[in-house]
Amino acid sequence: MCGGLCGRCSGSFAADRPRCGRCGTPGQAGSAAGCVRCRRELPPWDGILILGSYADDLRAAILRIKRPGAESLARALAALLVERWRDCLEAIHVDAVVPVPMHWWRRACRGTSDADEVARAVARKIGVGVAPALVRARATRMQNELPPEERGENVAQAFRARRGVAGRRLLLVDDVVTTGATLAACCAALRGAGAAAVHAVALAKADRLADAIDSGAP
Repeated sequence: MCGGLCGRCSGSFAADRPRCGRCGTPGQAGSAAGCVRCRRELPPWDGILILGSYADDLRAAILRIKRPGAESLARALAALLVERWRDCLEAIHVDAVVPVPMHWWRRACRGTSDADEVARAVARKIGVGVAPALVRARATRMQNELPPEERGENVAQAFRARRGVAGRRLLLVDDVVTTGATLAACCAALRGAGAAAVHAVALAKADRLADAIDSGAP
């Protein structure tokens, strides 16, 4: 058991496919410079670590932590993420963990922020603090309500960096990555404020949608 997760789920969630460490694409061998796929458009973050694909039981678990009362499950998923990638996380020497922020109104309606809970748990596990280095400056439509080609514009300049970012190595935390538009907007704000490096972690990556986008499928 891991924080309430059964052994089967823990093993299943931590048994993801090999991924490029720069863009997170499954099945792609990547160096520090990225894989063949992400070199066509290099991601704005310095590297990304993913627990698993956004499907099946992991998808169900992530949907559960988006609702109040599932904080222990969020912490368990964060623990699995850190356990799987501890060596990589130690190697990048981050100064602080930064959750992707939710707009205050959406958080008030939902009653929780799973990214905040996961970020706190990751920070405790790797022995650094949580830095509320980003503010969601404006409300945006839910990304999953929009077609992929509109998601970048939806979150463009939606985030503002607080003071104290300059020169720091930061670990950006989100629950699910699909097109990467939200992470990219967060990275733009942090780098614009002088962050020395921005790495990212996520509980899951929506590979099926990303593959469809890349292939031009409807």
